[in-house]
Amino acid sequence: MASLKTTVADVSASLDDRSREVFRRIVETYLDSGDPLGSRSLSRLLPMSLSPASVRNVMSDLEDLGLIYAPHVSAGRLPTQAGLRFFVDAFMQVGDLSDGERDEIERQIRPTSADQPMEAMLTEASRMLSGLSRGAGLVISSKNDPILKHVEFIRLEPTKALAVLVGEHNQIENRIIDLPAGVTASQLTEAANFLNANLAGQTMRELRSQIEKLKTQVASELDTLSRDLVERGLAVWSGEVADKQPARLIVRGRANLLEGLVGSDDIDRLRLLFDDLERKESLIEILDLAETGPGVRIFIGSENKLFSLSGSSLIVAPYRDGEDRIVGAVGVIGPTRLNYSRIVPMVDYTAQLMARLSRGQR
Repeated sequence: MASLKTTVADVSASLDDRSREVFRRIVETYLDSGDPLGSRSLSRLLPMSLSPASVRNVMSDLEDLGLIYAPHVSAGRLPTQAGLRFFVDAFMQVGDLSDGERDEIERQIRPTSADQPMEAMLTEASRMLSGLSRGAGLVISSKNDPILKHVEFIRLEPTKALAVLVGEHNQIENRIIDLPAGVTASQLTEAANFLNANLAGQTMRELRSQIEKLKTQVASELDTLSRDLVERGLAVWSGEVADKQPARLIVRGRANLLEGLVGSDDIDRLRLLFDDLERKESLIEILDLAETGPGVRIFIGSENKLFSLSGSSLIVAPYRDGEDRIVGAVGVIGPTRLNYSRIVPMVDYTAQLMARLSRGQR
C-alpha cells in the first residue's frame, strides 16, 4: 500500500469530485460504525450516479494514494491512518458548542465552594470529558505540591502497597507503589512513622529534599529496606516536568474504551494503551505534545510516540495560568474512530475553562 507522503494540498488537487465523495463516505462510515464500506453500498449512497464497478475503480485510485485499504480480501474499504489525517486536515468541519453544551461543561467543573481544591476540579474535568466524548477523559496538571499532614502505607501483596496521602485540607490521594523485595508490614509502619514525624507542614518536594539531607543521620533509625521504601514511595508520587514542577495525570472513563471491541487485535490494542498510560514519562510527553502548537492538537495512531503501539488517537489542548505559562493539558484518548469534529470544540472549551479556574477566576 502506498504511503501518503505528499501534502494535503497535493492530495486534494489529485482528487476529483467523485473521488472526494467516495473517500468522505468511507471515512464517515468508519467514524460512525467502524465498519468497512463496500462498492455496492457506496454506489447507493453517493449523490452522483456511479456503478459498483466505477466505485471500485475510484477505490483503487484512493488505495494507490494511501488513503484507504481493504482489511480483508473482498471486503469493503477503511481509511488508513494517513487517510484519517488527510480527512481531519482537508474535510473535517469543526463546529462550535451550543450554549447548552457550554453550560453543561461549566456546571460539571464549576467549584462548589471557594476552598474546593484544584485537584477535585481536575478530576471532574476528566470525568466530564469522558462522559461527553465516550472516550477516556485525560487531564494533566503541572502544579504546586500540596502541604501534607499524614501518610500511611497499606500492604496489598508482597511487592505492592497502597500509599495514602492526606493534605492540609483533608484531601486524600491514593497511590499504588512497588515494594522492595522482602519488605515486612512492620517496615511499612516504620517508614510511615518516619515520614509523619518529618513531614508536618511540608510539601512533597520539600519532604524529598529534607530526606536527602537526613539520609546519613537517620541511618541508625531506618534500616536499608525502610530507607529504600521511603525513597521509592516519594519517587512515585509524581513525574517531573521540564521545570521540575510535579505533574499529575488523571484519566477517567477507561471503561468507554472497552466499547465496540470485536476481536483479539482490539484487546491487544487496549492492553498496549493501558501500558502506555501507566508509564510515568507519559506525564512529560503529553505536556510536550500539547506545548508544540497552539490550540487543540490531534494525534492519530502512531503520529505520537506515546500511543504508537496501541494506535490510539489523542485530542489534547494546553491551558495556561495568569502569567501565560502552560500549567496543564486536557484531552480525550480513544480509538482512531473518535468523533473528532465534536470532541475538538469540547476539548478547546474545557481548556479555556481550566485556564480561568487556574487563574482563580471562578
